[in-house]
Amino acid sequence: MFITFEGLDGSGKTTVINELLKKLKDNFKFLDYVLTREPGGKDIKESEKIREMILDSDLEFSPITEALLYTTSRRIHIDKVILPALAQNKIVFCDRYYDSFYAYQGYGRNLGMEFTKTLTELAVGKTIPNLTFFFDISPFETRKRRSENNLINDRLELEDLSFHNRVYEGYLEIIKNNKENRFVVVDATKPVNEIVDFIFNYLVKHKDFVKFLK
Repeated sequence: MFITFEGLDGSGKTTVINELLKKLKDNFKFLDYVLTREPGGKDIKESEKIREMILDSDLEFSPITEALLYTTSRRIHIDKVILPALAQNKIVFCDRYYDSFYAYQGYGRNLGMEFTKTLTELAVGKTIPNLTFFFDISPFETRKRRSENNLINDRLELEDLSFHNRVYEGYLEIIKNNKENRFVVVDATKPVNEIVDFIFNYLVKHKDFVKFLK
């Protein structure tokens, strides 16, 4: 089973994922899973080098170059982490996947869905998530969070509010137009423990997820 988590930078998804996995392991000690992320991946030096380039605030890329870097990183990630884990019947939890690409590059960078979907189809093939949790919170609130917590901004996080507004609106359009019914919208303004409980309770009742519980 392939589960992805999406949302703006500062939405809290990475914190929630880590707490969720702790709770799952406490309750289901033999749960067999892989936790990974994009851009980059779990212990993949090639993808991680591309990640460093993409997020380095000292580097500049055209939107198309950036999109090609993301696509290359994604294919490496699929080949080296996602497909092998799924072949071993493990659950894959992934912090960002191609929906981020659509939102940030398609909408944020104004490359459009036709271009980003073409690249995604080449890189992804049939490796589509079974379930995607979207952390819903406004760009204004995420900026406020990052400022209050004194978080260091990478190259994308340094973009202006209009960029992040386009990304957010892009996510909403992606969810509205999704034909696979795989999205679950999470109220990311709630406390972490409430979000963790919500996702946990959703998963343990999901018909595909329960097959992995021991």
